[in-house]
Amino acid sequence: MTDMLVSLKELPITPALAESYDMELARPWDSVKIIEWVKTNFSEGWASEVMCGLSQHPSRVLIIRQNTSIVGFACYNVTFPGFFGPTGVSDAHRNLGLGKVLLIESMHRLQKLGHVYGFIGSPGPVEFYQHVLDAYLLPEHIQDSYSEPFE
Repeated sequence: MTDMLVSLKELPITPALAESYDMELARPWDSVKIIEWVKTNFSEGWASEVMCGLSQHPSRVLIIRQNTSIVGFACYNVTFPGFFGPTGVSDAHRNLGLGKVLLIESMHRLQKLGHVYGFIGSPGPVEFYQHVLDAYLLPEHIQDSYSEPFE
């Protein structure tokens, strides 16, 4: 699969979260919990990318919480400049618009960093990105940006 390209020129407004949810930049003192949560709910590879985003100041990892529980996350400008991802929402909190909030807010933050385009690396839900941000798949002959990890 190729990466996707998003124009950051005219982004939609970040939707509001439901009352019981809060979104914030990840805090340094929560790093261990966040990395463990991502590893448990998604993958060790994603946890490694989150660790890179947490090492930057300010953090480049957005977190959605319900009370004191993590329910979703998104990285931006972490793996490569201008890139969105990885991102994920726990199974019990999907289909509530949380992923859309994380995506749009991350793109606004890329724009504020001076990027005119955002990239979505190895996108999973292509139709979601196309619908929410009018994202485009790069041509098939362009390989995605990720290489095979060490075993």
